[in-house]
Amino acid sequence: MAPESVKIDKTQNVCCLVVEYLAGGTLKSYLIKNRIKKLPLKVVVRIALDIARGLSYMHSLNIVHRDVKTENMLLDKEGRVKITDFGVSRVEAANLSEMTVRTGTVGYMAPEVFIGIPYDRKCDVYSFGICLWEIYCCSMPFYNITSIEESSPAFYKVCCE
Repeated sequence: MAPESVKIDKTQNVCCLVVEYLAGGTLKSYLIKNRIKKLPLKVVVRIALDIARGLSYMHSLNIVHRDVKTENMLLDKEGRVKITDFGVSRVEAANLSEMTVRTGTVGYMAPEVFIGIPYDRKCDVYSFGICLWEIYCCSMPFYNITSIEESSPAFYKVCCE
């Protein structure tokens, strides 16, 4: 299938963003479809390496994603994984005290991000670890924790102290 071309009227000031179409859907939905039979180890390793390479490249450019999770990863038609949704990402601060905003998704969030102390790109590595669990098991650790429990002092004590 040949790529489509689009004619752009050059008389107007137009800003366009062209992105790759990833037909495989989210990694999260792929894992849910496979939660009963699980993924072969070879597939788990390939997915993990795709994510690790993507994170390594981002981090080499000093970009911190801050919301690494399987919902923010898409599969192409060959099953290769691409990291997406850079909505809360930022360039890593030279002064780490500048990065204290609690952002991301609680189930994947590094403890330092959760409690609001300075963090760096390592928060993405923590989230990647949660993704590895999820990819291997085809389920999320602590999937049954409610948002009320997440905000409770007991959760904070267990998670962060």
